[in-house]
Amino acid sequence: MRNRARLIEAAAAAFAERGEATSLEDVAQRAGVGIGTLYRHFPTRDALVEAVYRSGVESLCEAADQLLADLPPDRALAEWMDRFVSYVATKRGMLTALRSLLDADATLFDDCRACLEATAARMLGAAAESGFVRRDVDAGDLLRAMGGICMATDASHRTDQLRPLVGLLLDGLRFGATRG
Repeated sequence: MRNRARLIEAAAAAFAERGEATSLEDVAQRAGVGIGTLYRHFPTRDALVEAVYRSGVESLCEAADQLLADLPPDRALAEWMDRFVSYVATKRGMLTALRSLLDADATLFDDCRACLEATAARMLGAAAESGFVRRDVDAGDLLRAMGGICMATDASHRTDQLRPLVGLLLDGLRFGATRG
């Protein structure tokens, strides 16, 4: 299991840096394992891409609980939104591979979207309950808005371009809230 986790971590970094040009040999080398070990865990490139995508979404969803425990709800929401757009920005190098998975495994995206929507709803609910954001915002709408932010930046994967846009979205979420 340790090798599998190292392979996923190495692949995520490689795809973020080199995109589609990333070779499986490079991933194995970064993880400190042989190519045979990579193929035992991930028999195809698509299997590796799917694991990287699913792992990233799961980490993003799991982070919400810790953020809500450590920060006031409005700050937890803001931090989670920053993490979401940063995560999506790092996946731009995997777009072609992810598109090929869309036809092959629609449940991957359905499962990940359900996890993200439930997490966004939990984050929004906590912030709305504390009066920091409006109560009428739907989690799906928030995800679409953040997805739009991700698509509005250039292909350089620079997250510094995203933060001001996330701030604008947060201002819209706060407009009309009972507390400011």
